[in-house]
Amino acid sequence: MDYFSTFAVGAPVFAGWGTLALINAALAQGKNRSGLLWFLLSLLLGPFATLLLVLLPKVRSKIF
Repeated sequence: MDYFSTFAVGAPVFAGWGTLALINAALAQGKNRSGLLWFLLSLLLGPFATLLLVLLPKVRSKIF
């Protein structure tokens, strides 16, 4: 029973971190960046990855 109480305490943090990673993946794709790469980076960096994505400019596909 102790195992389940420990899981219940960490579940909201896990769900929030995963949701943030999905949001960051969508944000990265909107800026023409790799969604998968930013999803994985977000799992490691969390809110810092969001800050980086917001501050980085959109990648242009063509120069002219």
